[in-house]
Amino acid sequence: MKHVIIGAGPAGVVAAETLRRHNAKCSITLIGNEGKPPYSRMALPYLLIDRIAEPGTYLRQSPGHYDDLKIEYVQANVAAVDPDKKTITLDEGAPLAYDRLLLATGAHPIKPPIKGLDLPGVHTCWTLDDADEIGALAKSGAHVVLMGAGFIGSIILEALVLKGVTLSVVEMEDRMVPRMMDEVAGNMLKSWCTSKGVNILTGTKITEISQGDDGLNVTLDKGNIPAAQLVVVAAGVRSNIDFLKGSGVETKEGVMVDDHLQTNIEGIYAAGDVAQAKDLSTGDFNVLAIQPTAVEHGRIAAMNMGGLDTPHRGSLSMNVLDTLGLISSSFGQWMGEKGSDSATMVDKTNYRYLRLEFQGDCLIGAQSVGLSEHIGMLRGLIQSGTHLGNWKQILMTSPHRISEAYVSTLHKNAS
Repeated sequence: MKHVIIGAGPAGVVAAETLRRHNAKCSITLIGNEGKPPYSRMALPYLLIDRIAEPGTYLRQSPGHYDDLKIEYVQANVAAVDPDKKTITLDEGAPLAYDRLLLATGAHPIKPPIKGLDLPGVHTCWTLDDADEIGALAKSGAHVVLMGAGFIGSIILEALVLKGVTLSVVEMEDRMVPRMMDEVAGNMLKSWCTSKGVNILTGTKITEISQGDDGLNVTLDKGNIPAAQLVVVAAGVRSNIDFLKGSGVETKEGVMVDDHLQTNIEGIYAAGDVAQAKDLSTGDFNVLAIQPTAVEHGRIAAMNMGGLDTPHRGSLSMNVLDTLGLISSSFGQWMGEKGSDSATMVDKTNYRYLRLEFQGDCLIGAQSVGLSEHIGMLRGLIQSGTHLGNWKQILMTSPHRISEAYVSTLHKNAS
């Protein structure tokens, strides 16, 4: 059996290792396209602040890891997939045949249609090469503009501040991390960052970037900021699916998969940021572009590729963010749904916030700021669908008692 995996991120690497763990003799080819060993993009901010060197970003530290597992690691771009012939076309060389194919091609950063985003000094922070370029320009005291205060942007924000730059953040929505937090939590994070000397401009758009005498002139739809020595674009990501045109593989926002992570074409699977798979909370099929989901997808897809029937019950939408020492998180249906009950606890002075969403006596969503001790409990209660019983009413008036509810219901369910 010949397994081919396109994409050498967390989903692809875990899939390759899982296949080998369950079959010592099958052929496994892992394809990456950056000329580097497989690495974690989530480690790039740590590389920027010199907390790790480049090898510290690698997903596996042993130099002979893939060779030892008899996983062939190929560096190439994949141009097309032909399901009829069961081959993929690389940018160089003959077509590569497969029996089972995993699409784990991840995503790429979105560049909005704004004039000047192709100028020198404007970068995304998505690859090791990007990190090198940003590191060279993000000198202490330099003015840096960060476009986007979403999840990825907020991670980059911390690294830039720790580099000692003067930072302006421009976010078109009315708050930071709008796809992770409500208005209270998002603006609490904005207030925290402002207190740390970061200039946060929400409800503001960059309309043009041009080269000036003092650096890059960043034009806004309202207000002004100084010329920048660096502009970092963090405007979201999009699944890498263009190479599938004409293949017959069904795509929407990502590659559509079933409850075994198989596409509409037998023998072709998808995992990670490219897979539009089941959301545990809603039952809908969405792209959940987070590393824990990619790892989970990779393992489950590989089990099914290897003939071990392993249903995917759905992944939990979740985000945990550390922004200049303030921990924030959101899980599941954090904005609630029709008919859900909501309970909140707000302490703006001390940057503490907790919002719980209930359907019946089950916790279906939550978000928190400054309450890191609750993160695992919130995730566990939502992911397990635990019935809280009388604890639901207690939490409606005292949401801070979530740890008591967790322990009580855990013991009740275990007995």
